[in-house]
Amino acid sequence: MLTIPNWQTTPHDLPEAIRAVKTALRDRIESSGRGIDEVFAAVQRLIEQRLDEIDADPEVWPVIEYADIENGTVPRAQLDKLKRRGCLVVRGHFDRSQALEWDADILDYVERNHFFEAYTGPADDFFGTVDSKPEIYPIYWSRAQMQARQSERMARVQFFLNSLWKHDGWFDPARDALYPDRIRRRPPGTDSAGLGAHCDPGTLDLWMTREYQAAFRHLFDGNVEAYDPWDAAHRTTGPQYPGSTMCSAFRSFQGWTALSDMDHDQGVLHTVPIPEAMAYLMVRPLLRDVPDDYMCGVTVNQVFPANEKWHPQLVGALTGIPDVRAGDSVWWHCDMIHSVAPVTGQRGWGNVMYIPAAPWCARNERYSASVREAFLTGSSPADFPEEHYERDWEGRFRFEDLTEIGRRGMGFG
Repeated sequence: MLTIPNWQTTPHDLPEAIRAVKTALRDRIESSGRGIDEVFAAVQRLIEQRLDEIDADPEVWPVIEYADIENGTVPRAQLDKLKRRGCLVVRGHFDRSQALEWDADILDYVERNHFFEAYTGPADDFFGTVDSKPEIYPIYWSRAQMQARQSERMARVQFFLNSLWKHDGWFDPARDALYPDRIRRRPPGTDSAGLGAHCDPGTLDLWMTREYQAAFRHLFDGNVEAYDPWDAAHRTTGPQYPGSTMCSAFRSFQGWTALSDMDHDQGVLHTVPIPEAMAYLMVRPLLRDVPDDYMCGVTVNQVFPANEKWHPQLVGALTGIPDVRAGDSVWWHCDMIHSVAPVTGQRGWGNVMYIPAAPWCARNERYSASVREAFLTGSSPADFPEEHYERDWEGRFRFEDLTEIGRRGMGFG
């Protein structure tokens, strides 16, 4: 087996590092007896099979009742569909009245602390703005957000999702790291440009670090058929290249909890509901039609793009969520391509809390030290711009309000 060069920190000479790693990866694939074109053709056949399944299914997104998760009665057919699609809606995750109360609490929290008067505009370019007010609020430590993160109902769903993975020793499926993220409040009548298709597990580090090379070993050994997007091996220990649109934690699923009712055609989340699509994204830059120092648009300090030029089979499969109600939650596998559709004159509110499944592991334990400091001081977490609006805010969630789930999840004690 041929050795692949690796860079555990961002290479100083990116073009040269890309050329070196692409040459080594091609050589390793070809040493398996399969050419790079043959390997990519095998990936395409798998994707085409999934696309045919999607085209034949009028309800692409699995919808699972929270009560079935709680009672252990999720039908086998729904579990199988969830593994194939990599995404789901949890109906009734929280009572609708609870979700609406949290939404009102968040609005009260930002208004009584004069957030709109202090807001200086977006500190990153990842999301757009709505007029002079934010669509994404850089707020992390409201009582509503923390109550949801440390709730038993959230922990139960996260455990259910984590258990879909092969996690043997790589993470603890029963303990979440309470990864703090922002909120979105999009008012009625909004015109929003949405968010282009992308994925979030990393950037060039996916090809260039030792751990990710091991995680994607089957692809680089030419054995596409053995690749399993649900295998957590080597994903939870290594580094990630820093950037302004990064996530330092390992998230088994990304997710959000709805704080308002949202119709499926009102600027909502779309995914490519094919967990194996990561194989396409990883192998495509190695084909000979891509310049030797180029990774189909992937670079450091920018989001991992998916586009019509390099990934036409994939972006054409973007599929939106069904209608959701306040209290439902929406989840998608951490590797999956996703986007937010544009909307003109939105009907109703579009409010969510971003809460993923981030199981306790070596990588998340490292990040938790900075999370604890941010929590105690009311600062913005390290993965996000240094805005720190909440440091002196009245009504911020406090240490004494943590439950056992909250304390364990943040690594206290």
